[in-house]
Amino acid sequence: MAQEVMKHADQELIDMATAVRENAYAPFSNFRVGAALETDDGDMIDGCNVESASYGLTVCAERVAIWKAISQGKRKIKHIAVVADTEELTPPCGVCRQIIWEFGGDIPVILANLKGKTEVVQMRDLLPRAFDTKFLK
Repeated sequence: MAQEVMKHADQELIDMATAVRENAYAPFSNFRVGAALETDDGDMIDGCNVESASYGLTVCAERVAIWKAISQGKRKIKHIAVVADTEELTPPCGVCRQIIWEFGGDIPVILANLKGKTEVVQMRDLLPRAFDTKFLK
């Protein structure tokens, strides 16, 4: 569902994700993505995609941002923004959806492109019937 009025924090995350997207290492696909998240204590952390010649080792921007948050002792994210240079807004891949769910649960995911188009989607809509720790008990 598209949002008419963008919250200040949402725009700040989009701006961070847009800026860090410039640091993406994408020599093979040229598909540069930026992500930025807010943790439950209000810190904002960004990340960009990093490709490898061994394609399976490539890491998406969303996971880079989450790994940075985890390495700083953060364990819960409140929302995340993903920015790519595409006409149609680009959602997180399946792997990233799982990781976002594990560290955020049913949080808002802000999708944006470089032309200013945005949409906010809940994780439950991106990853219905998510697998999480409740199944491990």
